[in-house]
Amino acid sequence: MSSALPRLGAANTQRIASPRSAGVLHLGLGSFHRAHQAVYTAAALRTGDDDWGIVGVASRSRSVVDAMRAQDLLYTVADISPRGTALSVPGAHTDVFVAADEPARVAESLADPAIRVVTLTVTENGYSYSPVTGHLDLADAGIVADLSGSHPQTPIGQLARGVQLRAGRSGAPLTILSCDNLSENGAHTERLVREFLSALPGTEGDEALAYLDQAVAFPSSMVDRIVPATTAQLREATAAQQGLWDEVPVPAEPFSMWAIEDRFAAGRPSWEAGGAVFTDEVGRYEQMKVRLLNGTHSLIAYLGALRGASLIAESIEMPNIEESARLILRREFEPFVEAPTGIDLRQYESQLFDRWANSALGHRTAQVGTDGSVKLGQRIPGPALLSLDRGEVPHMIALTVAAYLSCIAPMSGFDPGPHARAMIDPAREKLAGIAASARNGVEIASRVISDLKLFGQELAEKPVFVARVGELIDTIVRHGVDAAIGDCTAATQKSSTITREAHR
Repeated sequence: MSSALPRLGAANTQRIASPRSAGVLHLGLGSFHRAHQAVYTAAALRTGDDDWGIVGVASRSRSVVDAMRAQDLLYTVADISPRGTALSVPGAHTDVFVAADEPARVAESLADPAIRVVTLTVTENGYSYSPVTGHLDLADAGIVADLSGSHPQTPIGQLARGVQLRAGRSGAPLTILSCDNLSENGAHTERLVREFLSALPGTEGDEALAYLDQAVAFPSSMVDRIVPATTAQLREATAAQQGLWDEVPVPAEPFSMWAIEDRFAAGRPSWEAGGAVFTDEVGRYEQMKVRLLNGTHSLIAYLGALRGASLIAESIEMPNIEESARLILRREFEPFVEAPTGIDLRQYESQLFDRWANSALGHRTAQVGTDGSVKLGQRIPGPALLSLDRGEVPHMIALTVAAYLSCIAPMSGFDPGPHARAMIDPAREKLAGIAASARNGVEIASRVISDLKLFGQELAEKPVFVARVGELIDTIVRHGVDAAIGDCTAATQKSSTITREAHR
């Protein structure tokens, strides 16, 4: 179909609001950014706020950059639901490039005083920090190289080197806005940038550190939208619907949320035109999303993959997985979530199950389960520790970890299935080595959680939780994932009954 249709471009697209100039530099030109921040920015442009166009930076891959350049920087967002698909063309970018191809350009762009906001969607794994300490991983090969070189490759190195240039040139104020699923992502990003600058030899980072004190803001934000990977089927469906070929359409669910701390050093786009909420309760939004959505999503993905489900919608249709999701959400996450003002948690939860059941979206369990070693470190330790401190074992959180380890690092002789094998994880090789030499699941859990401290120091010191994870790994291997689900369901329901009786 690509050869039979004209390609999407400015000449054959209905008039859209276009940016007059660029005010935003974005690191991470993936699907999520193009279906989220870019859409909110396009809404701001439509209000006449036209000096906030986006310069998009891809890390290494040329595919999106090449396609957008061939399409006058345009692409299609497909809002997909069982009711149908709605197409839109944001048109918020003024330029795109690949950092690996133009290594000096990121820092130079960041130093440009016309750029007043830098946003990031580089995933949790892109911040080069230790999950045990929360601090910059100075042993990370990318950070080591960035500290010694002038053209950094890691996002933290790029931010720090760009801040250095800006401090030494204009000193113009700047806002750096993380849009990744990290706890207190603004403060987290600021800490890592400061630690990078402090690690430079001698007084090399002093000017930039002083500049951060005086002129740079790091507000926190919470982003929420399910954005699966683009497929060949989506390209064909989009082409059939709009009569134009788009090489890089983005699929997304209709739901979208963005909560932002309104603390900007040099102005900002009118993102509220797209529905963004500016609030001093970002922490509450983040807690709600990371625990209720992300934490439960992980459980659904790992259990589904082990059951042979390729899609999240297939997984949540399985009655025992749906029950597990409702139990972890209600019993182990919700008690430790403080709802933002005006948000009804039960309504939000109802929306979550509708979103997960969106069979038209095609969100894969392998995609949701990818990078679990980093994602789970943000999602499970807090509520797990709070449950344990109350004298309760969080059985469903333990099942999430057991299912994750069974997917990524299965014991010898256990086949987790193709969807688990398709998951990508930076710790897979290390964890697989542990599993290969372990005698049982209890030993795997002990070595991963207690010795390796994959989920932090505090959870490593909770033998009850470690033992429970190990027991569940053994149950999955010996009796199957359904047996582990049944075990945890019964234990959670029993625990809830005991708790209710104790409070009568």
